[in-house]
Amino acid sequence: AAPGIIYLLDRMGVPFNRTAEGFLDFRRFGGTLHHRTAYAGATTGQQLLYSLDEQVRRYEVVGKVQKYEFWEFLSAVIDDQGVCRGIVAVHLRDLSLKVFKADAVVMAVGGPGAVFGRTTMSVQNTGSAAAAVYRQGVKYANGEFIQVHPTAIPGADKLRLISESARGEGGRVWVPKDKNEKRKPADIPESERWYFLEEKYPKYKNLVPRDIATREIFQIVYEQGWRIDGQPCVYLDVSHIDEGELRRKLLGILEIYEKFTGDDPYREPMKIFPAVHYSMGGLWVDYDQMTNVPGLFAVGECEFQYHGANRLGANSLLSCIYAGLVVGTTATRYQKHQKKATADVDSTVFDRALQEQDRKVESLRSAKGNENPFKLHQELGDLMTANVTIVRDNKRLRETEGKIADLKERYRRIGLSDTDRWANQVLPFAWQLDNMLELARVITRCALQRDESRGAHYKPEFPFLQPPAPKPGQTAEERKASPEYQDFLRKFKEQNQRWLKTTIAEFEGAGAPPRVSYEAVDTSLYEPEPRDYSKTD
Repeated sequence: AAPGIIYLLDRMGVPFNRTAEGFLDFRRFGGTLHHRTAYAGATTGQQLLYSLDEQVRRYEVVGKVQKYEFWEFLSAVIDDQGVCRGIVAVHLRDLSLKVFKADAVVMAVGGPGAVFGRTTMSVQNTGSAAAAVYRQGVKYANGEFIQVHPTAIPGADKLRLISESARGEGGRVWVPKDKNEKRKPADIPESERWYFLEEKYPKYKNLVPRDIATREIFQIVYEQGWRIDGQPCVYLDVSHIDEGELRRKLLGILEIYEKFTGDDPYREPMKIFPAVHYSMGGLWVDYDQMTNVPGLFAVGECEFQYHGANRLGANSLLSCIYAGLVVGTTATRYQKHQKKATADVDSTVFDRALQEQDRKVESLRSAKGNENPFKLHQELGDLMTANVTIVRDNKRLRETEGKIADLKERYRRIGLSDTDRWANQVLPFAWQLDNMLELARVITRCALQRDESRGAHYKPEFPFLQPPAPKPGQTAEERKASPEYQDFLRKFKEQNQRWLKTTIAEFEGAGAPPRVSYEAVDTSLYEPEPRDYSKTD
């Protein structure tokens, strides 16, 4: 499906980079050895948004799309038979509530970045809508798999992504060999620089998968004690690349770096550190993109099914568009074949849903406690970033669960600095925080119960299974036939029998931890293989 999607976007006007002959140009991304990623400079996602928005506007003009701007999702409307019949939303201008009736509802609400405080995601990505339907009975899958991107600009307000395209075009990650180095990076000769990713992974170099690059940087900084000017970061260097080439292929991200740091990335290395970037987990859906609640569909980062334990770079945009193409057909088919149309549902179903949300909003407006929701959110973000990101261990995860429970208890005593209905920004954040706390509990409990290391989920007490290192002069075939490698394969298969499963979290009621179970992964089309980034093929 991927080539067809790329050509579709090309015809829509996405300005993909081209070769001298006029063909689509491709670059490498992490975890691959082939140039497989079509791109539009360093702002591919932004260019896709522009082109897709043009299509939405085109259909809006002819009356096929109606926008409802400044409305925020509060809950799904689910009838007595457990079927989704629409949504309840609130207008952010005056806090008025409305039921939107629908035969099918598609959730496309993004990831849960705000659960971790400062991330590369938009500050609007709170995960609140996904958590709201989880609390209504929708299963949440693979919550523990959170991708931490290896290269982001540290910042006080949020963390800004330096795209993997920088490394795809030849960017190199390094630190000075001398931990006490005081010279400017441009004055440090090549012989005194440590290109640690290239040294450890000579085959993939700086384009190892994101989870591996992230862990290596984390270990360099926090376990081995490297710092840059006393700050926990490393260098990402593109200054050796021709400036014209950089401006043609990486202008977007280099402008961002220069704007927010004041440093010139064309002349000196960029200072970067890993940041929470993407959630592989999300609402459980089937092949039709429908959740376990009939009539409720989910696409994009808020659902789980395309990326397993660790997403490859550039695959998220493809998966979003592919899921959108699927759900357009399946939601329409569902609507045509449902036994009872929403128009025939008793009005009390919608009245009940509206009244329930109205009570919640009014309860928040009347809250007179002394807990500040913004302070609670800061504590939540710090807690999750410290304990449920790059390195996890069960003791700290259990402590995190307890602290989340404490935050939920303190949330019951919040007070709002603004209780007016007009242009109130505090109250929407308060109900989002309630949902964020519930999602934090899901992510933490799922991480606690997965006693292994897989993809973005890393527990040193349950280390990754590593294939035996190749012996000098040993061919790839000889290595794989060796007793040591065969023993590794046996352990690999045993681990997969136990843990190659989808984690399913289900809401058990207010105050209770989620019920976690496991679902088999279908590997009938492609058997899992060991991840091996060693020197031999």
